[in-house]
Amino acid sequence: MNLERVDAVVVGGGISGLVAARDLARAGRRTVLLEGRDAPGGSVRSHTVAGLVLDAGADSFATRSGTVAALVADLGLGDRICTPSPTGAWVELTTGPHPLPRTGVLGLPAHPFSTDVRDTIGTWGSVRAAFDLVAPARVGAGADTLGGLVRARMGRRVVDRLVRPVVGGIHAADPDAIALDAVAPHLAAALPGARGSLARAVGTVSAAAPAGSAVCGLDGGIHGLTDALVADLLAHGGDLRTHNRATAVHRTADGWRVDLVNGALVAEHLVLAAPVLTGLPGLDEVELDQGAQVTLVTLVVDDPRLDGAPRGTGVLVAPGVEAVRAKALTHATAKWPWLARAAGPGRHVLRLSYGRGGDQATVLPEDHGELLALALADASHLLGLPLDAGLLIGSDVVRWTQALPRPSAAHRDAVAQVRAVTAELPGLAVTGAWVAGTGLAAVVEDARGAAARIL
Repeated sequence: MNLERVDAVVVGGGISGLVAARDLARAGRRTVLLEGRDAPGGSVRSHTVAGLVLDAGADSFATRSGTVAALVADLGLGDRICTPSPTGAWVELTTGPHPLPRTGVLGLPAHPFSTDVRDTIGTWGSVRAAFDLVAPARVGAGADTLGGLVRARMGRRVVDRLVRPVVGGIHAADPDAIALDAVAPHLAAALPGARGSLARAVGTVSAAAPAGSAVCGLDGGIHGLTDALVADLLAHGGDLRTHNRATAVHRTADGWRVDLVNGALVAEHLVLAAPVLTGLPGLDEVELDQGAQVTLVTLVVDDPRLDGAPRGTGVLVAPGVEAVRAKALTHATAKWPWLARAAGPGRHVLRLSYGRGGDQATVLPEDHGELLALALADASHLLGLPLDAGLLIGSDVVRWTQALPRPSAAHRDAVAQVRAVTAELPGLAVTGAWVAGTGLAAVVEDARGAAARIL
């Protein structure tokens, strides 16, 4: 059988695969990027609702390392970088809505006695959290989870009212199932210099961050990053093939064979930006986290009452709030000025997220109309305003699977095993959120490293 031979194959067309393939193509390698779905980008894709082109997944990137901003500038999109509205966000607790403290990382407060922290965790909660500032470094040092560490140093209220809603909303994980270094390695690295204090470490990380917001977006939507990466890949001779799912990879005498549902490719170099491990020695039994199943319901409503952004840029929901099923609500037109301009006065984009680590058994309505009714009811509760179907002018439902691997200890050990095995195989590199963690900053940096190792 005659097999098509190229210089490099990249499996997985999410952002990590696009970045790695682009770097290889720009270096002159004849590169094929394989994507099993109908379009590249992974969770950084667009959809159109009520005539508005919106982000269907991620809508921002962390600025701390500068990695994503540098890539955006290199792609000629630097003038489109924008910051979200400074109006702040809220958290929905069993006691009702509270402003989310502005100075924090993963919900951890830098100033336990600040007004917004006291409003959310109470005076006693602030007193208990301040213990972190005087406690010796050994307190919490033996904790093997983020929840255990925070509970030991700052107390239960910080875990339940701040950290749990933030970690559940962003990482679809439970703080008692993950370690600090798995979700915030920069914060973990700052702990020794902060004498074990989480509050001081948060202050150190915040002070070292670039001026401006901790996150940024792109005017027009972060999906513009996907479009620019695809265009640059193709401009440098790369070949993007959608509807091409890899099923296995095998080492050959002079490179790698990638088996597809229909056919195969042979290449000198291989980058696995998706966890296709079948055929690799020593990895048959590895068990990676399959990622949380996240459902996003986007609502476009005409309601001038929302012009005042009653809950700022959105609301994170703490576990135990029985009145709503959503884990978070983003008031997108309040968050992004460019989108408010595009939507026009009185028109608002609301996005509700469902699917939290630990409650994957929760069943959402399969009927589209019932799901929209649930989303409208949840939005009404979280925003403190009754919204009915008569205000709705457009909607869409997007379901993501395997987009948010939960950074548990078991997953971290599995990733370490994958990296150790693949590091010994010539011409092979692995990258993607499944090994690098969630967030564009993590996956872009890791993808560029993977391409550099190949080159």
